[in-house]
Amino acid sequence: MEKLDELDERIVAATKRRIRAENAFHAADTELRELLVEGRAAGKGPSHMAKLTGFTREWVAKIAPASKS
Repeated sequence: MEKLDELDERIVAATKRRIRAENAFHAADTELRELLVEGRAAGKGPSHMAKLTGFTREWVAKIAPASKS
């Protein structure tokens, strides 16, 4: 493999940071979605959880719809 110059090394390092950030985002997103589902199962409404998260009520309701009784 050819020797990388300083710019190449910066590009590789930035790519690694982006991959780590993307993985962290996906992990946090999965955790939040699971907690929203848990909240709905515990009787919390989408409006309440929307206030907690800053997301819209509609988004929360889509992620964690009411359980069918």
